[in-house]
Amino acid sequence: MQQYEMTFFWTAVACYGIASFGYIFGLLARKEAIFNCALSFVVVGLCGNAVAIAVRWFVGVVPPFISIAESLASGVLIAVLIFLITQFSARNLEAAGVLVMPVCFILLGWSSTMMKGVSVLPPALQSSWLWTHIFAAATGFSCVLLAAALSLLYLIKERKNGGIYDTLPNLYVLDGLSYRFISGGFVFLGLMIISGALWSNQVKGSYWNWDPVEVWSLINWLVYGIYLHLRITMGWRNRRLALYALAAVAVMVISYWGIPFLSENFHTGFRIEH
Repeated sequence: MQQYEMTFFWTAVACYGIASFGYIFGLLARKEAIFNCALSFVVVGLCGNAVAIAVRWFVGVVPPFISIAESLASGVLIAVLIFLITQFSARNLEAAGVLVMPVCFILLGWSSTMMKGVSVLPPALQSSWLWTHIFAAATGFSCVLLAAALSLLYLIKERKNGGIYDTLPNLYVLDGLSYRFISGGFVFLGLMIISGALWSNQVKGSYWNWDPVEVWSLINWLVYGIYLHLRITMGWRNRRLALYALAAVAVMVISYWGIPFLSENFHTGFRIEH
């Protein structure tokens, strides 16, 4: 079974990598046909990503997001799925893949360096709040990543015109879409923190333990709260918020995956500290 899992996994990595170069080259060459080709690889990669996770789930008989590597693979799956749904439901947003797919490719490739045997979920950690926590975290990340991609398109369209750049939505639409996705991400990240606190109380008997990941998750949520405050209360728009969204997603990547990797804590493989 592991052989099949890794075959599908590396298929996903390869397809995401090809798609990443396709989106970047397509934007530089101003060729929409290259975007369509890249899209095909994204779809194939998504299927490989999903099957690899399903095989791991079938073999381990536990949700495939216990280790950091599994969390990366599952998070990338949701990010790519939301990207595709957005691309098919809205017009002229194919170029958003210029940021979404390279990030997903790097994260999935990074997970391969940490992939080990099937993880085991201790009975003490089994809770319905775990599902809510993981789903909210992955969806929140996906929303803010897509918002950052739209912000990047905003900055590109602001400086360039002609050819494929003219097919992008106008600046007002890009700014509004980025705001909507960050608003959705803010809600899901808040749900992630609340469900994580409830889950922690079930497992450890306390809602908040100043775990490094908990602290960074709160910081990240506040970062996007500041974004909403700047837009709604202070009236910020356009270029300034586009730059802010791009900087904020870097904080998101650090808080979501970097800290568990760099620091041994409860979130590192969901250890239980007695």
